[in-house]
Amino acid sequence: MKINSASTLLTKNHIGKVSEQERLQQNDYLDAVKAFARLTYESIYIIDYETMTFEYVSENPIFLCGHSPEEVMKLGYDFYFKNVPENDLALLNIINEAGFDFFKDLPGEEKILYSITYDFHLLNADGKKTLINHKLTPLLLTKDKRMWKAMCIVSISHHKSAGNICIFKQGSDEIWEFDLKDKGWHKSEKPKLTKREIEVLHLYAQGLSISEIADKVSVAPDTVKYYRRQIFERLNVRTIAEALAYAVNSKIM
Repeated sequence: MKINSASTLLTKNHIGKVSEQERLQQNDYLDAVKAFARLTYESIYIIDYETMTFEYVSENPIFLCGHSPEEVMKLGYDFYFKNVPENDLALLNIINEAGFDFFKDLPGEEKILYSITYDFHLLNADGKKTLINHKLTPLLLTKDKRMWKAMCIVSISHHKSAGNICIFKQGSDEIWEFDLKDKGWHKSEKPKLTKREIEVLHLYAQGLSISEIADKVSVAPDTVKYYRRQIFERLNVRTIAEALAYAVNSKIM
């Protein structure tokens, strides 16, 4: 599937003209977004679906591919064609269609509670590919509850391949996973960790060794290793780094 035009990618939600009353929602929200960007290593950018442009791009380098934020904003959607491999452009088009079809059927104001996460590759300035995780959530809705502006957060993915498409709802344990084979959403629940397993993960996040964690929770080192195996099994990951990324992204810890 060859994609070579911005009109064929990520434009399913083009909302047209926004009313002046709706514009009153904006206030100074970009100041809050910029403040958040200063506090995180992740890249942040804002999509405006009225103008189909990037309204803001943070200085955090993960998403920039060697460009400046101003250059990425000027490129807009052309940034994807310049910095995403062809196969992943086709994947983004599928995600765009499926994601907005899902969003369209959600009830009114609840739409603001949902976010979608997925992985795709970016081409760096040296031509090397980096697998990134991309999260998108509504920032502002129009009066007819369509997504007007969205906040996107980009970080390094802990997966090995592109895809891994999931939708989450704030305050819910439900997850909707998209199957690229049957092109359908399948509902499941977030994996659950025990209080002790979450405690162990928090201690790993602090950089403690197995022996130091064992001292903290007053158990033997072998017991910490048992908790670690349980965490890996429940989250279907292979390393502590993957477990921490999964737990943070899924809001388990």
